[in-house]
Amino acid sequence: MTNILHHPDAFQKLALIGDVTLYEPAGDNPTSEVATKDRRVPYQSTSLAECITHVSTPTGHKPILKSMITTACERNCFYCPFRAGRGKTRRVTFRPDEMAGAFDKLQRAKMVDGIFLSSGIISGGVRTQDKILDTIEIIRRKYHYRGYVHLKIMPGSERDQLVRAMQLADRISINLEGPTAERLNALAPKKDFDSELLHMLLMAGQIKRQIDPGGIQNSTGRPASLVTQFVVGAVGDTDLELLTVSGRLYDQVGLARAYYSAFHPVVDTPFEDLTSTPALREHRLYQSSFLLRDYGWEVEDLPFSGEGNLRLEVDPKRAWADEHLREAPIDVMSAERQQLMRIPGIGPKGAETILKARKRSAITDIADLRAIGIRAPEQAAPYILLNGRRPPQQLQLL
Repeated sequence: MTNILHHPDAFQKLALIGDVTLYEPAGDNPTSEVATKDRRVPYQSTSLAECITHVSTPTGHKPILKSMITTACERNCFYCPFRAGRGKTRRVTFRPDEMAGAFDKLQRAKMVDGIFLSSGIISGGVRTQDKILDTIEIIRRKYHYRGYVHLKIMPGSERDQLVRAMQLADRISINLEGPTAERLNALAPKKDFDSELLHMLLMAGQIKRQIDPGGIQNSTGRPASLVTQFVVGAVGDTDLELLTVSGRLYDQVGLARAYYSAFHPVVDTPFEDLTSTPALREHRLYQSSFLLRDYGWEVEDLPFSGEGNLRLEVDPKRAWADEHLREAPIDVMSAERQQLMRIPGIGPKGAETILKARKRSAITDIADLRAIGIRAPEQAAPYILLNGRRPPQQLQLL
């Protein structure tokens, strides 16, 4: 690593920032990006390696630089380690050319192949967004990098900035943080849910349909995909609230995914004495979110409790199947694609495989499902008919 430190100040500053984006996932497998440090303990990185995260992207698994233009911020989000006035945060700021040059050297040394760039907010969202965009303009134009770029959009950014970000980046994040205006106000009282965040997501959906492909400079040749993120469990938000707004955004703006970040208290913040949100709740939210995005489910289909939350002890698809399919199993030989995807253990690919296979021959046994590539047909057994009969099921051990 020492042979790339031609401008040591930039790399020393990156090392000081370290894992600042620990709870801000950037790829398609967010749980793999999150370390398990106790954030109640004051922590300051001294490692450049902590800025580099292995991320699943639409174009493959990549080591990417996750960093910020500045860790200073004028907002006072109650859960955030960078909130205004938090004395334990070491403030570090980069010029756009400084960050771009450091990334170029890391990329040429094959230490990274992509960048996720966020920032604290100084002198307003518009000025901060300009610095983010200027950094990526240098990376794209001066250094001719055409690989993966994921950009954070600042609250209050302007439409022209959003257009340019969608031309330069492969993915952009417009983070709602809370599912409603009330929840966001409890998390981040200086942010406006409707005008600064939700409106921007809806506008990005419109831009995505209208953007001129001639100006696109990212690796895909298409406008950037859209994602958002929620802080889960700090202010009484329910799974029903979180998944309702996620479902609407999948439908209305073509959201690529929603990230659900389980809350963890940070020392020297107003929320430092709150309880961490269980990782299993985050996992159930992701499972449910994919049912909405990829399986054709509606929010009303999900098995919420009376309090508006999902059961933690069972995955939501199986919880639904236990209620609806135990006494009314689905016949694999006659079911439509959407019906097949309701069966635990069968997803979109499995449903297509079954539809093709049953044109060739009857599926009459669990072994037939395994032979055509259904990886865990035993999961499906309690909820299906094969050859008009229930397949034998393995007894569950008590």
